[in-house]
Amino acid sequence: MKIKVCGLRDPENIKAVAALEPDYVGFIFYNGSPRFIDELQVEVLANIPDTINKTAVFVNENAETINKLIDKYDFDFIQLHGNENPDFCNSFRDKAIVIKAFGINNDFDFEQLKAYKKKVDLFLFDTKTESHGGSGQTFDWDILDKYDLEIPFFLSGGISPDNIEEVKYINHPQFYGVDLNSKFEISPGLKSIEKLEKAFTIIKQSIE
Repeated sequence: MKIKVCGLRDPENIKAVAALEPDYVGFIFYNGSPRFIDELQVEVLANIPDTINKTAVFVNENAETINKLIDKYDFDFIQLHGNENPDFCNSFRDKAIVIKAFGINNDFDFEQLKAYKKKVDLFLFDTKTESHGGSGQTFDWDILDKYDLEIPFFLSGGISPDNIEEVKYINHPQFYGVDLNSKFEISPGLKSIEKLEKAFTIIKQSIE
C-alpha cells in the first residue's frame, strides 16, 4: 500500500515529512484551499529525494498554468480534483502521471468513471464536499465494492489516527494507497510528524 501525504507548504515541514519516506507528497495549487502553497521556492522541491513522487494538485485549472508548474517544479504526478473531462486529463500524460480525483457519497455513480479508461493512470476517491477535498470527512468505504474498473485508486477523505487501523480491512484488488492530509496536521499545511510516524507504522504493518 502506497502512502501519500498531501497539502504540504512549509519548507522545514516538507523536509521532515520527506525524511519519513512517503511514496508521494502533494502540493495544492488551488487558492480556495487553506493549504494553497502559492509561491514555493524551486529548491525546496528539488531537495526532495527522487524516491518520493512529487504531486501537484489542481482544481479546474487551465492547461497553460498546469504545464508551466509541471515544468517549473519538475512534478512527477498531477492530481486533477475538479470537473476535468477525460480528454483534458489525457492531454498531460506525456509530461506527468495523471491522478483523477472524485468526490464520493452514497449516490455516487461509478459508471461515469468508464469514460476515463485509458485517459488517466490512477483515481483518488475523496469525500464529496463543496471544498474539493481537505474536509476531514469520511465516506462509507463499503461503497468501494461497487468499483470494478482496473485502474488503481488512492483512498482519501477523513483518514485519521482514529480510523487508520480500519484501512487494513479494505479488501479491493485496485486499492493502491492512502492519502493523508487534514487529520494529520497541527494547522492547515503543517503536518504532525508524530501522527504521521504512527500512521506509517500501522500501514507498513498491514502490508507485512
